[in-house]
Amino acid sequence: MRTVDFYLGLGSRYSYLAASQVERIEKTYDCRFVWKPIASGALMDRRGGNPFRGEPLSGQYDWGYREYDAKCWATYYGVPFREPVGFRVDPAGLALACLAADEQEALVPCCRLLQHLIFVDGVTIDDAVIASLAGRLGLDEATFRRGLESSAMRARHDALLDEAAKRGAFGVPTFFLGNRMFWGNDRLVLLEAALAANR
Repeated sequence: MRTVDFYLGLGSRYSYLAASQVERIEKTYDCRFVWKPIASGALMDRRGGNPFRGEPLSGQYDWGYREYDAKCWATYYGVPFREPVGFRVDPAGLALACLAADEQEALVPCCRLLQHLIFVDGVTIDDAVIASLAGRLGLDEATFRRGLESSAMRARHDALLDEAAKRGAFGVPTFFLGNRMFWGNDRLVLLEAALAANR
C-alpha cells in the first residue's frame, strides 16, 4: 500500500482542514497517511523568515483573511470550523502530546481530538487540557505523562522537524508521496491527481 507522509501542525487551520479529507482520500486511492505532528512555527524558524512574526508580509498572511479563507474551505468540505483561541502552552506541547500518545498507538486519535477541541469546540489549550487527553483517549495516564515529559519525546520531535526541513518542507500541512512534495490544504487536489495517476 502506498503511503503519504503528512506533516501537520495541531494549531494550524489548514492542517485541520486537510486532515478532514484524509480518510476519504485513503479509501478512494487505497493509500495510508503517516501522520507526523510538528510545531510548525519551529519549522519556519529553522528555515528563517517566519512570516507570522511581526506585521503580515502579504495579504495571504493577514489574520482576517486567513479566518475568512478557512471558513470558506470548511464550508466547501462540509466540516465545522471555529477560529482558534490563543494557546496557553508552548505549541510544541501539542505535538509532544500526540507523540506521547503514539507510545500507546493513539497518535492519530490524539491529533484528531486536539483538532476537534481547537477548531470545533473552541477550547483554550492549557496544561490541564493536555493532561486530560490521556483520560479522554482511554490511555494509561502515568505512561502518557512520562512520555510527555521525557527528553526522548523532545528528541523525537526535533528529529521530525529536521526530517521535514531536510525534505524541503517549509510549512504545514505538507504531504510527500515518495519524493514529491505537496504543500498546503489547497494542494490536496494535486496530491489526489498524483495518487490517481500512479494506481
